[in-house]
Amino acid sequence: MKRYAVVFTPRAERQLAELFAYVADQSGESRAESFIGKIIAACHQLATFPVRGNKRDDIRPKLRTIGYAKRVTIAFSADAASEAVAIHGVFYGGQDFDLLLRDAEGDG
Repeated sequence: MKRYAVVFTPRAERQLAELFAYVADQSGESRAESFIGKIIAACHQLATFPVRGNKRDDIRPKLRTIGYAKRVTIAFSADAASEAVAIHGVFYGGQDFDLLLRDAEGDG
């Protein structure tokens, strides 16, 4: 079975750090570590089956989204040529990700 590499864009890394800080402030560091760890694990599960979720070509070519824990949307794309999944964003609590993801340069 082919495994794709999973890479996080700088935007996704910033979002995870911000979400960690928010959850830690609201519920403590232990809970934040657990929650963020589970989100990261869900992202890494895309390595074995990256063609899943909702296609969102209306926002960006090859973009897909999946939900996690009813409150998180993970935006990603899979590239068969490089065998890589790029995590473009981790959006919490109904954030409007459409506009943010239309600009691929914002991933940096």
